Amino acid sequence: MKKIVVLTGAGISAESGLKTFRDSDGLWENYRIEDVATPSAWEKNPSLVVEFYNIRRQQALKAKPNAAHSALVKLEKKYDVQIITQNIDDLHERAGSKNVLHLHGEIMKCRSSKDSDLVFPTKNDGLKMGDICPKGSQLRPHVVWFGEMVPELPHAAEFTSQADILIVVGTSLVVYPAAGLLDMAPHPIRKYYIDPNAQPRNNINNLHIIAEKATKGVPELVEKLLEK
Repeated sequence: MKKIVVLTGAGISAESGLKTFRDSDGLWENYRIEDVATPSAWEKNPSLVVEFYNIRRQQALKAKPNAAHSALVKLEKKYDVQIITQNIDDLHERAGSKNVLHLHGEIMKCRSSKDSDLVFPTKNDGLKMGDICPKGSQLRPHVVWFGEMVPELPHAAEFTSQADILIVVGTSLVVYPAAGLLDMAPHPIRKYYIDPNAQPRNNINNLHIIAEKATKGVPELVEKLLEK
């Protein structure tokens, strides 16, 4: 069974109604990124950070998987599919994808602020100051903030290096380290880049541009792949 690796970015979630950093002029719900999505923000005002991510979590809970998410699930009928997503929502899982690696963490989880290996589901009413891990430290959102290392990157690189087909959806491919995954794919394999603003990359061999939104481009590509 051939292995398809799918790298998804903010564009696929945006079509489910979730706002993106780039679409909001550096603001998420009127919050400055520097104030809510950096380690220094957590040190300076953890209450504000918790408030911000509780809002984002509620937005993610209200959102529903779209046609692109659903189409990727259909690929599993014929292919070994590994999703690598830059998104922190759970729309891929709710659509039914079995193998999902979150590069930047998961909004539905929290973790110890002292031991990153201690990860827990976030309670239904959200994260609160005073919620502590078994070691006694405050729980923080289980997300990768700007300026932090991306612990899942080695796993993502390994998956990509083993791909027979690579599909990139809804990402600008300008934000590293995630953008560098395209270079990890085997040189001769077929690669598809689906995004309304997708541009050719001269250094990437066998890259096929599909300049469409995810909800149009992904289902059309999936149907072609299932016909082969």
